[in-house]
Amino acid sequence: MDKEQVLSRIVEGGLVAVVRAESSEQALKIADACMKGGVAAIEITFTVPGAAEVIKELAKVYSNGEILLGAGTVMDAETARTAILAGAQYVVSPYLNLDTVKLCNRYRVPCMPGAMTIKEVVEAMEAGADIIKIFPGELFGPQIIKAILGPIPYAKLMPTGGVSLDNVEEWIKAGAVAVGVGSALTKGAKSGDYEAITRTAQEFIAKIRAARGKM
Repeated sequence: MDKEQVLSRIVEGGLVAVVRAESSEQALKIADACMKGGVAAIEITFTVPGAAEVIKELAKVYSNGEILLGAGTVMDAETARTAILAGAQYVVSPYLNLDTVKLCNRYRVPCMPGAMTIKEVVEAMEAGADIIKIFPGELFGPQIIKAILGPIPYAKLMPTGGVSLDNVEEWIKAGAVAVGVGSALTKGAKSGDYEAITRTAQEFIAKIRAARGKM
C-alpha cells in the first residue's frame, strides 16, 4: 500500500490502537478484537515479546489489508528496519531519532516520532516526519494541540497517552488528526475479556466521528 494511502486511512479512521501485551498470543487476540471493533490501525509496540514475529503473523492473517499494521516504541533505525521487513506499514517512536526518520523516508514508510514541545515538533517536521506523536499526552491534555496549532496550523498531531473515552472528543476538536490509545482501549485483555475491547473500540470510533461532525 502506498505511503499516502496508509496516512489517509489512519487519519480517516482517527484511532490507532497501541498494543502492549505480555505475550505474542495476547497481542494477536487484542489486534483481532480491535479489528472487529472497526479499528483501522494497530500498533504493535516493541515492548511486546517477539514483536517482529507478531507483526509478521498479523501481516499473514490480514494479508488483504483489513488493518494497517504499525510498529511502536521504535527506538532506532535498526528496529525500524526489522519492523518494516516484518510487515509494518508505519513506524511510531516515543522521541525523534533522525536515523529512524531517514530510514522510513528512504523506504516511503510513514514515520511518527514523539514530541512534547513546539521546538521538538518543528524539528520532527524538518526531519521529514509525517505525523507528530504528542507524547505523553496526559502531561498537558488537549490544550497542547491548540497551543501548537496556533503558530503551526499545518502540523499533523496525534496525541498518545492520556486519551480516554471521556476526553477523546476534546482531543479531536482541538485539532488532532488521530489519537493513539493503549490501556483505555485494551485493558479487557488482562481479564481475557476481548469482547470488551471490541465494544470499547466501537465507542471510541463513534465519539471520534461525532467530534468531527461538530467541528
